[in-house]
Amino acid sequence: MSQHIAKPRTTAVILAGGTGQRVGLSIPKQLLKIAGKAVIEHTLTTFEKADSIDDIIVLMAPGYVPDIEKIVAKAGFRKVKKIIEGGATRNETTERAIAALGEGLAEGEDLNVLFHDAVRPLLSRRVIDDCVVALERFQAVDVAIPSADTIIVTRTHGLDGEFITEIPDRSRLRRGQTPQAFKLSTIKRAYEVAAGDPNFQATDDCSVVLKYLPDVPIHVVAGDEYNMKVTQPVDVFIADKLFQLASAAAPEQVSDEAYRELLTGKTVVVFGGSYGIGKDIGELAESYGAKVYALGRSTTGTHVENPEEVDDALSKAYAETGRIDYVVNTAGVLRIGKLAETDNATIEEALKVNYLAPVQIARSSYKYLAETKGQLLLYTSSSYTRGRAEYSLYSSTKAAMVNLTQALSDEWAGDGVRVNCINPERTATPMRTKAFGQEPTGSLLSSEAVARTSLDVLLSELTGHVIDVRQQDPTASAGQASGFEAALASVLDRQDGVA
Repeated sequence: MSQHIAKPRTTAVILAGGTGQRVGLSIPKQLLKIAGKAVIEHTLTTFEKADSIDDIIVLMAPGYVPDIEKIVAKAGFRKVKKIIEGGATRNETTERAIAALGEGLAEGEDLNVLFHDAVRPLLSRRVIDDCVVALERFQAVDVAIPSADTIIVTRTHGLDGEFITEIPDRSRLRRGQTPQAFKLSTIKRAYEVAAGDPNFQATDDCSVVLKYLPDVPIHVVAGDEYNMKVTQPVDVFIADKLFQLASAAAPEQVSDEAYRELLTGKTVVVFGGSYGIGKDIGELAESYGAKVYALGRSTTGTHVENPEEVDDALSKAYAETGRIDYVVNTAGVLRIGKLAETDNATIEEALKVNYLAPVQIARSSYKYLAETKGQLLLYTSSSYTRGRAEYSLYSSTKAAMVNLTQALSDEWAGDGVRVNCINPERTATPMRTKAFGQEPTGSLLSSEAVARTSLDVLLSELTGHVIDVRQQDPTASAGQASGFEAALASVLDRQDGVA
């Protein structure tokens, strides 16, 4: 009879000992805000949500431990068990982490440990999981990606500058990333051996194992291009843009009964509910027991560009049901044409309906959603990633919806109000037909499919996300990286698409 052996615990060690000198900051770069949050908060969030990680230790730059404690407390990270000061060097910081990890371990007990740079906030859960799985077979694991650049080896000759001495075969070269993963006993032994070397210094932990435990093979896990390190000023801009473009997948409910359980007794207010996606959302939610107020110009005479009518519609729904759980705005106008040839009335209509109306709906909805810990759902278009000729008004207002979503999700997080944004691929709606005429069957998403995803988002715990809805999802794996892949696909594959 085989005896069950429990899997070792897996601890993530977040190495946050760096400073902001190279990005021109007076604070550590891991405290720099990107996409509304400190870089290290993004990093901690990924490990907090990874099922394969049991707990987290943070090694922070001296003097800044209280800053991390505040971030952890505010975000409610439950896996963070220790926050301690790092050392003067990377080696010393790792040694402090090893000592902290060994506290309380029983004799013979081992741990899986993943060392990760705090300033790599775009790490995917896929990479984390692959590292943990690799530790079932190997004692040391690195993460790397192929080098797209030719690497040259140089030597300096006095005042004449640098000269190439070697060009290694690029096919064998890899760019190292983090996490680097080890059995605790292995990395501990490597550092014990290294301590006997008076010239010991290293910039990463795999090199310590490679040099001082040469008999231990170091397995390589495939990394991600997105797993960039925020080191230079340009990295701050790139990372911020990637977070802006990142999309998420909405978790689907397992059955009709689950939808009914979640929606029965809830109140849903849909602006733009006369036809298309808004009408389908209303009918779907109503079929699962929600009380739905589907509002639109052609059915209820509700003009979203009129703040008084928005206020009245919300007040009426609240007065009749005593609650508002979800507010959805699908109202919009699509006017195609060159800006220089567009009259003032058309410009004013586009701004009022596509931008000012969602702003007003958000402002008016806030007090009701704060009471129910509800959600505001907005809509953008694939054209938000880059403005297109003859779509200047539409594209710019749809880009504004993404920024409004991300800003409000942070602004309202403390009150438990979620804000998300749906980014549908080209969709068969009356608005699109009016603008483009009839298009080939099968080339467009159905409004029902977008409505179903919208409902899944409303019932999720997501906030601050752009959720892509596509006919064929190009991403095969879940996690943050798939969102960046979807964002790039949105830019590259849909240059002619307007939802």
